[in-house]
Amino acid sequence: MLRISKITDYGTLVLVHLARCDDGRLCPASDVSAGTHIALPTVQKVLKILTRGGLVESARGAGGGYRLVRAPEQISAAEILDTLEGPVALTECSHTDSHCKLEPNCQVGGAWQKISQAIRAAMNDITLADLRTPPNEFPLRYTILHASGHATRQSK
Repeated sequence: MLRISKITDYGTLVLVHLARCDDGRLCPASDVSAGTHIALPTVQKVLKILTRGGLVESARGAGGGYRLVRAPEQISAAEILDTLEGPVALTECSHTDSHCKLEPNCQVGGAWQKISQAIRAAMNDITLADLRTPPNEFPLRYTILHASGHATRQSK
């Protein structure tokens, strides 16, 4: 099963919380922890990664805290995953700087690259603003056609 890591799951929840503090004010790590129900040391670790990755900025001292660097509509799920996980690729040959010895003779590499590109396109299409939308209000954009197995885009 393909899965994002716990740290990425937590990081996404932290970003959603910061997106809800969207008025530009700084949000202390303790408030993020209380609002997400994630332990403070984990929140601090995630915020450090997000700050280093350029998605969040921080200010120290009294009244300090964290806030998004850009509007939630300008931060893609792909950017979030890249910041927290590194570049996402399903197989070695799907990665841009592939070093797979089998690549010259591989029969399936092209298909895996196509799948990776489809996943990447879907992640680029979803923003932090979408991620903060409750699941029952989120418009479904992709469906799997069981007969062909191809994902198709639906209108927003």
